[in-house]
Amino acid sequence: MASPTLKLNSGHDMPQVGFGLWKVDNATCADTVYNAIKVGYRLFDGACDYGNEKEAGEGVARAIKEGLVKRSDLFLVSKLWNSFHDGDRVEPICRKQLADWGIDYFDLYLIHFPVSLKYVSPETRYPPGWTYSGKDGDVQLSTATIQETWTAMESLVHKGLAKSIGISNFQGSLILDLLRYAKVRPATLQIEHHPYLVQPTLLQLAKSEGIAVTAYSSFGPQSFIELEWQKAKDTPVLFEHPVITAIAEKHKKTPAQVLLRWATQRELAVIPKSNNPERLRQNLEVTGFELEEKEIESISGLDRHLRFNNPTDYLGTLHIFA
Repeated sequence: MASPTLKLNSGHDMPQVGFGLWKVDNATCADTVYNAIKVGYRLFDGACDYGNEKEAGEGVARAIKEGLVKRSDLFLVSKLWNSFHDGDRVEPICRKQLADWGIDYFDLYLIHFPVSLKYVSPETRYPPGWTYSGKDGDVQLSTATIQETWTAMESLVHKGLAKSIGISNFQGSLILDLLRYAKVRPATLQIEHHPYLVQPTLLQLAKSEGIAVTAYSSFGPQSFIELEWQKAKDTPVLFEHPVITAIAEKHKKTPAQVLLRWATQRELAVIPKSNNPERLRQNLEVTGFELEEKEIESISGLDRHLRFNNPTDYLGTLHIFA
């Protein structure tokens, strides 16, 4: 079962349904990636910050070696971490990440957050996380502008290290600013997106500028309950929400499939993860049924502008969504 693709403004095709590698354990990551390829996943969404790129690469290498896929069949995504935003740090860290994956180009490389932090050498600590010294609260900014970082990102495309480049966790005015100087336009915008955080005007902006949108945390609080975040624990679980369960029953689908279809039917890409082989398959099968317009509207009507991935909440600083 293959995922449909979205045509990016860079000319490349991106699978609409992929597998997200955030919080995939190092011990099981290689097997997880290999098994997901076996089921039919072709897009894998990784990042420096996830700390599992080597293992993800091992899963990819095994699948290629066994002839399940060729490298060109896969769409591998990674992200530039905040502490490598200085112009001269972008290419070296991208090359390190490529080496970790065991590949020679990324299909898509994103700026993870619109925040530049003070450089931490990979020899000192990798992935570096949010702090300079590794001590709680020691968040130190660097002087790199988004323009400096984006210019360095563009050179990755010219050198063949990334086929497309994009942005993540960016808001409207910053995107408009970036488009003033971008010679290579961002191909995608990756954002937290679920029925509790719909952000329709941000989606409208992306669409009007020809930027494809990838939704992360499609299941809302689910990912963050695992992190023991109180805000997530206090929020009604979307899988059990009567609006979602009623639609799921009507279509004979799971609540997860309904939440993913709500996004894909509105032309967004999704990157769910699961360790369960049956759910892995179900999550991939979220483009083959149609929700009614009024069902889509009723799901969007659950919006409560509730953002879980907000540095303000877990760092007490870097108020990027202010």
